[in-house]
Amino acid sequence: MELRNFNESRNIIEEVERGSIAEELGIEPGDILLKINDQAVKDIIDYKYLISDEFILLEVEKPNGEVWEFEIEKDNDEDLGVAFTNPLIDRAKSCRNKCIFCFIDQLPPNMRESLYFKDDDSRLSFLQGNFITLTNMSDEEIDRIIKYRLSPINISVHTTNPELRVKMLNNKNAGKIYDIIKRFHQANLEVNCQIVLVPKVNDGKELDRTLKDLAKVYPTVGSIAVVPVGITKYREKLAPVEAFNSESAKEVLEQLEAHQEKFLRELGTRLVFPSDEFYALAKREVPSYEEYEGFPQLENGVGLIRSFQHEVEEELSKLDRVVVDKKYLVATGTLAYGFIVDLFEKIKEKFRGLELEVVPITNHFFGEKITVSGLITGQDLIAQLKGRDGDALIIPRSMMKADEYIFLDNLTLEEVEEELGMEVIVSKVEGKDIINKLIGVS
Repeated sequence: MELRNFNESRNIIEEVERGSIAEELGIEPGDILLKINDQAVKDIIDYKYLISDEFILLEVEKPNGEVWEFEIEKDNDEDLGVAFTNPLIDRAKSCRNKCIFCFIDQLPPNMRESLYFKDDDSRLSFLQGNFITLTNMSDEEIDRIIKYRLSPINISVHTTNPELRVKMLNNKNAGKIYDIIKRFHQANLEVNCQIVLVPKVNDGKELDRTLKDLAKVYPTVGSIAVVPVGITKYREKLAPVEAFNSESAKEVLEQLEAHQEKFLRELGTRLVFPSDEFYALAKREVPSYEEYEGFPQLENGVGLIRSFQHEVEEELSKLDRVVVDKKYLVATGTLAYGFIVDLFEKIKEKFRGLELEVVPITNHFFGEKITVSGLITGQDLIAQLKGRDGDALIIPRSMMKADEYIFLDNLTLEEVEEELGMEVIVSKVEGKDIINKLIGVS
């Protein structure tokens, strides 16, 4: 996840929620939080923990230097209603690993500085769902997670073999991961795990071992996502790593499906879920909606195709036949092209006069082995769509920065629109949003 204001160290309040306790007290943007209950606030975790009491003493510094103190009586766990310029109230911890599969190490030069920041911060895992390796944490910090009951924690496991994990992450502290997870298990915390699978490294028997180990600490480990390694064309001087192909993807799916059947019998859950990329590579249909068990790792690309299809079909069932006399181009990665074509054929059945042309965008910026939509750049859109006829272009929101309409190559939405000579409509990968965009509802 891209870094956003996580290296401001002061506790500056940026927003105050209307009708909140903070607004009633006269706390304003620009004020600085000093202490809660006479204790300095180290970070957002301290803040959340300290305000959970029914009675708190708050100390705030005003821009003119005045220090205001407030005695607050509130409901247990009621928030004060403030947001900070730095969501962490502390500097973000960067990753100390040198993983053989690290995607950031494979980025080209001269991109946004924030894209090169490797976070490995347990607080970001708790707040934003980031996956972390736990390699840069002391025993005291692990104790703090347990004390404050930070949960769920999203962990990049990759393997439970200590020697192999040290080798994969190039970090001598990486081999402790299973011991840490067992401590979380004893404390009854919740954990979601991720395995970036690398051919001939942590697949095969090593994958079997990892899944068996993680299943032993169910339900602490509530879900496991398995995703294929991503390889760009910028791997000079990096460890040699192979990509998955159709045959090797089929083998992985067969292996994981065997584990799913076993876990379902023994634990009542499939527990492990392959990402959509494996099904696309193997040219296999994704599982049914029910088989994803609530989609616990949707943000990891696990079940996104099936979830999107389900939502679109639900929205279409609510509609009478609609007249939309327009032609839209739809940009997608090469991986999901066939799925998007089939889905938009269903959409066209409900829309009279609507033309939809799905265009698979080859990723020249990162290399053709990168096939997902979220890594398509503005310049690749321009190069491959310029001159095409259409009233507008539809792209997924995942192509751009989380909080701005800027592509990975720093091109803005407006710049791409100007080059293409057409409107670019940004849609969430959600059924309701894409249908509303086609109807013309914002």
